Order: sequence, then structure tokens, then C-alpha cells
Amino acid sequence: MSTTRETRIPVDRWRNLGIIAHVDAGKTTLTERLLYKTGTIHRTGEVHDGATTTDHMELERERGITIGAAAVRANWAPDGGQPHRLTLIDTPGHIDFAIEVERSLRVLDGAVTVFSGVAGVQPQSETVWHQARRHGVPLMAFVNKMDRPGADFDAVVTQMRDKLGANPWVVARPIIEGEHMTGLVDLVAERIWRFDDAGNPAAHAWNEDERVAYRESRAELVAAVADRDETLAELWLAERPIDAVALTAALRRGTLAGAGSPVLPGSAFRNVGIEPLLDALVAYLPSPLDRPAVVAHTDDGDTMVAPEADAPLAALVFKVVNQAHGPLAFVRLYAGRLNVGDAVWRSGTDRVQRIGRLAVVRAEETEAVESAEAGDIVAIAGWKDVSTGETLADTHRRVRLETIQAQPAVLSWRLSPERSADLLKLGNGLARLAQEDPSFRVGTDPDTGETLVWGMGELHLEVMVERLRREWGVQVRTGSPRVAYQETPAAASGAIEGKLAKQTGGSGQFARVVLSVTPNGGEANTYEDRTTGGVIPKQFQAAVAKGAASALLEGPRGYPVVGAAVAVLDGQAHAVDSSEMAFHRAAQIAVKSALDATGTVLLEPVMRVCVSAPGPAVGDVLGDLQRRGGQIVNLVDRMERTEIEADVPLAQLDGYSTALRSLSQGRASATVAFHAYRPVTQEPSRRSA
Repeated sequence: MSTTRETRIPVDRWRNLGIIAHVDAGKTTLTERLLYKTGTIHRTGEVHDGATTTDHMELERERGITIGAAAVRANWAPDGGQPHRLTLIDTPGHIDFAIEVERSLRVLDGAVTVFSGVAGVQPQSETVWHQARRHGVPLMAFVNKMDRPGADFDAVVTQMRDKLGANPWVVARPIIEGEHMTGLVDLVAERIWRFDDAGNPAAHAWNEDERVAYRESRAELVAAVADRDETLAELWLAERPIDAVALTAALRRGTLAGAGSPVLPGSAFRNVGIEPLLDALVAYLPSPLDRPAVVAHTDDGDTMVAPEADAPLAALVFKVVNQAHGPLAFVRLYAGRLNVGDAVWRSGTDRVQRIGRLAVVRAEETEAVESAEAGDIVAIAGWKDVSTGETLADTHRRVRLETIQAQPAVLSWRLSPERSADLLKLGNGLARLAQEDPSFRVGTDPDTGETLVWGMGELHLEVMVERLRREWGVQVRTGSPRVAYQETPAAASGAIEGKLAKQTGGSGQFARVVLSVTPNGGEANTYEDRTTGGVIPKQFQAAVAKGAASALLEGPRGYPVVGAAVAVLDGQAHAVDSSEMAFHRAAQIAVKSALDATGTVLLEPVMRVCVSAPGPAVGDVLGDLQRRGGQIVNLVDRMERTEIEADVPLAQLDGYSTALRSLSQGRASATVAFHAYRPVTQEPSRRSA
């Protein structure tokens, strides 16, 4: 085991990885044990005591949940191996804070998905797994809580195949004695790990009886990996002995390629299985050098950015945190170097700015550093106007990396300060919160002038309001929830003309645009220019596109329009009187006329509600969901509890948490996640967006 700070570890022995899972699967407890076993901390804290390293925000400690992704750095050397540097990010499990997972996965090289050995693959487990797959992040799995009654390792592995479409490679199996997991069988290195009551490990090579007992399990692992790896397949087909070195190399190749995911069991709370997991992180997950080059945009077209320290700088700001001593901008370097005093180009402001301070962050603590290079995750201190998704680049080679996309917010509250004197503090606090969290936005009600805040759900907005009270000292009143409705065209419009003609002598305004609006069945709007022969001059084509897009911001019912395919068919310009403004306005007129002609279908956000209820309360819970217009998707009996999944319109979920507590005497729990937009089941009585 190595100390926390090594003098110099080469980049091929760095591991930037995330801990992802459903809420309450044990991510934060596992992170705490990983830090303890690596010597980064000298005593472990517990989530229920509010004493963990990564849940450092007061709200996190009180609620016992992770709200913001926290980065920590540690070092680990496997037995007889070289020290490796680990940068761990513990992410939230609650769907309301999905942006934290999204931006973490955007910059990480690998991830460990934590599953509860009792609850198995839960809804948010599926969400984060597919998020990671979308970003091409190699994955491992840790089946936690194997000391709990009802834990079933093989059932979780089966669920990984059935629910996630995963290809799990079981590299270790649990040893259960009595009610507890006391050790594990390492199928790769052919040894047994044992853990005492304090979680201290001892390992020994298989004896002859153990070799006979576990021979079949190892053969299954070898066959599964050989099926996806040609080098191992040659050894396997030739019936040559396959040692730990060959199998580890094949597992690593397969994991990096996304062909499979190594799976290990353990109990983080009891310190069981942590050392084998650390060894596996080092063995199977990628270094920054193992990751493919990323796409960047330049004025001359797209280019590929390889993870090379000697290349021009390319870095992404993936998170902004406002701390007591000032803002921190977390940055992932994809290429080049960053030094204190360097001048870098910022895509967000399109200007050059100097690096004043750099730091490595361990949760809420920082340690100043003078430089960073490709593969590093560091924080820049003191930049007050920085935002998530900005690219930092070399001043002589200005590239833009793909930004970070946040899901659209689905729920809003009205906010007002209890004291008019706090209005300025409220504005400053909301601006800082919106800077930190791209899924949280602030607006104004056009009818009443009230402040509106938009978020991913009730818990998200509750946390933001509580942070306003604690961090900015603003006591606020909250108004009734408002639902983010959308519209989509009801039918195809055919060719519709939009014309602006104001020609009364002198310079006038003239533009004619003919277009069609058709439902495309998707979530995004599309735009296509089908004109030929220059009927709309090139200098006005961008104005037509912008005019069409602005018209879709508010449909005939007063809500944003989605799923519309706009096709420009014809147009006409005047040699003197045409302008960008005229074509912008003509396109607006045409789109609004088309939507008036076709009519629109009102869409509402439908939430996936996952309830864990005790047996006696199941009937009442189901009845309540159906009264709210819910459609039951799945029912699974798990010992004394039933897992219920239902799709329910968000507009019908007001006060659901209170109702659920009442129906179950406080024994049921629920998670609510955005699922999809669907046609409304009940027209809203007033404008709700």
C-alpha cells in the first residue's frame, strides 16, 4: 500500500474513475472504504452519521444522500505491483441530480457501477449504466451489501444480463458463512481472500480441494472472455494452460473495448472485498492513454484531440462550485499542459484569461499545484464568470470540445423573498446556483413578473431553496408547482407562405418564405432548406433558420414546440428592400401560420415512479397511482416488500410524497424520474410553463 502523495506516477498508471449507482446502493460508503484502504484517510465515517469525506455539504450530511459529485485523489499499489494514482468521483444516485452523473461520465475514463446484493438492478442503476455506455466509458460492477439477509450475487448477475443487456464477467465469487460474507474466491489469480471482523485481508493460493471446487467457475469465466478476445481464444482452443497474467490481459482488453464488465462481490460497510476491488480497478480500467481521441471543432472543421501532453492545450470545464473562499472550476485536460500563469483561450467568453491558481481537490479541501497535463483533473480557482461546458484551449489553436448537455427541466416553483431587502441577495444566489448546475435555471413569469426556478423534480428544487437559505441567508417563499408542457404539430401543414411587404417609398422591408411544418415523431426540431436557384439569397438563409427556430419557442397554446420538421420550399427577395430582419420575420410568420393551420397536440412530462412498499400497503399504493392517471409498468415481489413501477403524469404528482407516507404509515419509499413526454390526459386549467 502506498501513501496518498507519490512523487511522480506516469500517466499510464493513472485511473480517473467514477462510482455510480442507484440511490442507497452504497456508493459513498464504498468510496469512504476505498480512501481508507489506500491510506488517504485514517478513519472511516458513515453516511448515517453524516461523517463521510465526499458528502461534505451540510445538506448531504443531514439528508444522508449525495447531492454533488465530489472528487478525491488516492494512490494504490497492488501486491508486488507499481503504485497507481486514482482520481475517484462519488456521484449522486438520485435522478434529480442526474446532471452530476452526466458531467462526471463525460470526463472520466472508467466507472464502477455499484449494485445492492439485495435490491439488484434498480431503475436508476439502469439510467447511469446506459449514461456510461452512451459516453463509451468502460464499466466494472461491484455487488455490494453481500452481508445482508436476502443478498443473492447470482441473481444480480442475471439481472445485469436481462435488464442492462450487459455481458458480466464474474472474476470473483462471494464466500458466505452464516449470515455474513467472510471472503471471496478470486477466479483469475486462483486464490482465496479471507477478511476478519475488522475487514483485514489475508489471501492464499487454492489448495487442491479448492481447485476442484472452483475449476468449473473459472472455466466458465475463461470461455466467456475467450468468446470476445481472439488472443485468449487461441490459447483456449489449443487447450493450453491459461494463467492469471494471460486472463488478466484479456479481461483488460475486453473491458476497454466495452465487450464485457468484470464483476466482484463485497460488503463496503464491513470492509470486505475492498482490496480485491482496488486491484481490479488498476488491472481492468483504462488510463487516460487508453482512451480514444476526442472530437474538437475549429473554424476549419472538426479535428481529433489525442491524449498527448506535448500537444496544444484542450481542456473542458465540467463543473463549477462556489465555495466560501471563491469559485472553483473543475477541468479535465484532454491534451497539452496547464501551468499557473499561463494565458488560455476560453470558448465561453471568446477571450484570453490567465491561470491564477491551480489545485487538486479532495472533497472540500484543496491542495495547490503548479501544473497539470493531459489526463489530469484539476480545479482553477478564482474565475467568477466561468460556466460548465466551456473549452480552454491554446491561444494559437482555438478548439471547441463537445459541451455537456443537461436534460430539460420539468418542474418549476415561484420564488419571492420574505423581505424585500433580500431581493438583491436572492438574485445573486440564484445566479450562482444556475452557474453551478446547468439543469437548474431561473426565469420570470411573463404574466406576473414573479421569479421562476426550474429543476428536475421536487427534491432538486427543495435542495436549491435550502441552499439559498443557508449559503446566501435569504428566506424565501415558494409558490405552487408549474409543469413544463410542450406542443407538437398535429399534422403536416403543406406549403404555407409567410410574407413581409412594407414598400411605401424609400427603403422598405420585403421577404417571402414558403415552408412546411410536419411532425417528425422525435423530441427535437429539425430544419431543412430545400430551395434551389438562389430564391433566398445566401446571406439571408441563416436569418430564415433563426426566424423559424424563434417561432417554435412558443406555439399556439403558449408552450414550446417540439418534434417539428420545418422544410423551406421556396422564397423571394427584393434587390433593395430585403434584409435579414425581413426574412427572419417572414419565416416566423410562415411557421406560426403553419402551426395555426395544423393545430398542435399538447404534451406533458410523464414520470417513472418506482415505489418500494410493504405488503399490506400495496393495494392502497396501486389504487392511489391509478387515481393519479398512472399506468402500472411492473410489479416485483421481493420477500416482504413489493417493487412497483408506474408512469404517472407530473401534473398529478403534487403532494405525492406526503400521500405515500400516509398510505403506508411511513414505510414505503419512492423515486420519481422523468420518463417521457406524452399527449396530455387532462387539459391544464391554466398556463403552466
